[in-house]
Amino acid sequence: MHIHYLNNISLKSSIDFRYALVVSNTSIKNHVATSIAHIHVHNKPVIKTLHHAVNITFTKAELFTIRCGINQATNLPSIEKIIIITDSIHTAKRIFDSSSYPFQIHAVAISNELRKFFVKNHNNSIDF
Repeated sequence: MHIHYLNNISLKSSIDFRYALVVSNTSIKNHVATSIAHIHVHNKPVIKTLHHAVNITFTKAELFTIRCGINQATNLPSIEKIIIITDSIHTAKRIFDSSSYPFQIHAVAISNELRKFFVKNHNNSIDF
């Protein structure tokens, strides 16, 4: 299992067909959270998800978006590496936080998806 936190993404990630690039973004305006995840493989968009929710926190909305992106990327054929691009790395790090907190259900779901992804191939990896 390989988990990395990156500051810069190489161009190879957008060119290699074994890599899934997941770009997530969340914003809240007037108590409505809008979360969007774009998944690109081989420099082409393959999946776009858009979710709206009322009266939830930014952290919960962002974790949900990352969860959707990871879930979809792990189910794409031949993907060996997932790269998550988010403007909220502190939220992404909550995935690996073993303490109890209100949005832990998303972290557990993400961990389960990643476990299956890493069991499929021990060389699979994820970068944030």
